[in-house]
Amino acid sequence: MERQKISVVINTYNAALRLREVLDAVRDFDEILVCDMESTDETLAIAEEYGCRTVTFPRERYNIVEPAREFAIHQARHPWVLVVDADEIVTPELREYLYAFTEGDSAGLLIPRKNFFMGRFMRCLYPDYILRFFLRDKTRWPAVIHCSPEVDGKVERIPKDRRELAFVHLADESISMRLRKTDQYSDNELPKKRRKNYGTGALVGRPLLFFLKTYFLKGAWRDGRPGFIKAVMEAFYQFVIVAKLIEERA
Repeated sequence: MERQKISVVINTYNAALRLREVLDAVRDFDEILVCDMESTDETLAIAEEYGCRTVTFPRERYNIVEPAREFAIHQARHPWVLVVDADEIVTPELREYLYAFTEGDSAGLLIPRKNFFMGRFMRCLYPDYILRFFLRDKTRWPAVIHCSPEVDGKVERIPKDRRELAFVHLADESISMRLRKTDQYSDNELPKKRRKNYGTGALVGRPLLFFLKTYFLKGAWRDGRPGFIKAVMEAFYQFVIVAKLIEERA
């Protein structure tokens, strides 16, 4: 079976900071489509500089990116779509692997991602599989926050020991940035959690569970002090979600 063409789809909103580096890494694909949510920085100028095709999705009507992802993937011109965030790098090895993958009979591929925190690669966050490569016409992206696309067909995954094939996530957030996002992301989680009848015990139980899961099961202990801090912050995130739900019912 012949290799098929691949469209790279990048959803953006004020993504100028790292966009050139991201576009440099995907310039050898068959198409780069930037779906912009009404950026006010240099995002569109950079996309034009790199010869990307651009479409616009209205930001003011939505507070989540998933509807924009669904719109964007179906604007792509080629049968295979690789969705890349505006702070992720595609390695040359991954690019070659994806083109070879199109020769098979699968409809989607889970790709590992390398994440960083406090200046170091976090083993406890790896492989962080994300479904970002799929056949356009067999895929839909539900309008649910933090959901994955739904692919009609066989989905494979890259072996986690093939680290050269992982996305490189450029985001290396400070603790201050992470705390600000904790407030935002926990608000977004509330609609999914309102059916849960969390009480006082959950204020202790859920944070403790997530600390133990992150530190011991996921191996954050191997990442030294940054790993311990990450585990505590995962626990704190769960504490905030439960506290906000209790506050709503008060």
